[in-house]
Amino acid sequence: MSRIETLSVALGERSYDIVVGPDLISNAAQMIAPLIDHEPAIIITDDNVAGYHLGSLNDSLKSAGIASTVITLPAGEITKGYDGFQGLLTAILDTGPERRSTLLALGGGVIGDITGFAASVVLRGLDFIQIPTTLLAQVDSSVGGKTGINTQHGKNLVGSFYQPRMVLADTGALNTLPRRELLAGYAEVAKYGLLGDKVFFEWLEKNGKALIDGNDALRQQAVIKSCSAKAEIVGRDEKEAGDRALLNLGHTFGHALEAETGFGEKLLHGEAVAIGMMMAFDLSAQIGLCPLEDATRVRTHLKAIGLPVQPTDISGQRWDSAALLGHMGQDKKVREGKITFILTRGIGDAFITSDIDMADVEALLDRAIAA
Repeated sequence: MSRIETLSVALGERSYDIVVGPDLISNAAQMIAPLIDHEPAIIITDDNVAGYHLGSLNDSLKSAGIASTVITLPAGEITKGYDGFQGLLTAILDTGPERRSTLLALGGGVIGDITGFAASVVLRGLDFIQIPTTLLAQVDSSVGGKTGINTQHGKNLVGSFYQPRMVLADTGALNTLPRRELLAGYAEVAKYGLLGDKVFFEWLEKNGKALIDGNDALRQQAVIKSCSAKAEIVGRDEKEAGDRALLNLGHTFGHALEAETGFGEKLLHGEAVAIGMMMAFDLSAQIGLCPLEDATRVRTHLKAIGLPVQPTDISGQRWDSAALLGHMGQDKKVREGKITFILTRGIGDAFITSDIDMADVEALLDRAIAA
């Protein structure tokens, strides 16, 4: 192996490493073996990821003498609901786990989220290790301990804060992704620049296309930069009592868009975040907080990369501003009946506020769905 870099999420006795680099799945055992206290290790994956990466992970564990068993779930957001979660719990319990058992989440955000949630409740807590295989999961959902499932009321409304023991982000796995999935992950990469690092956003303006087109070095650099930014924020605000909420830039709008489309393949999470970030910049510009030229610059970059920037970019979907507002009202970040927004004073300068006139939000939504 080469070019391996390790970051740390500093949470006292629950601190853990994020290991980033190529060929980590095929060499996973040498890194995770010290964390496996009981066999078999329980691998949880989906039927898409299994075809690409399960064999490599199993071979690595076998070469180190670590027994494993596999639970394979259907791919897609549809798995991340009550029925899928109950099925996963049953499958885990069928393996006869002990409290020293370890779950290995091999897959994208859905697998990581549902596995982490299961780990937090089975036998009142099992260890788990994140092995994210998508760009979105590597730069965002695998780090920080947010786990959960979707409900008919909204995105990730049932879940827990539960940290993994380690994150192995194999950047080589990104070469197996469809372009649409890469783009969805790129939205979360861009988020880190937009919320607090203008220099990183400028780097993305120069290098984003090459990153998407397959430059491995740029991809690894983006993953490391994104994970470093998230680890720093999580380290000082693990359970979102303060500025961890900045990581939700684009998500208040984005989760409402996802809920309205039924959490399906019509709108991927990262695509919803891209539209949501653009709406946050547009609202900020509309009420005089952000220079219009910054909003225009963000729109230009996201469109050039190939991401949607407005709800009407999603074909075959009819939007209703009242319905979107209803979804936003059920967001986890609502406080005393007020929706919490992540807005911006410009690129790299996001802030948290609930002091927003909802008439302004409704006007923005009306324009966005009519565009």
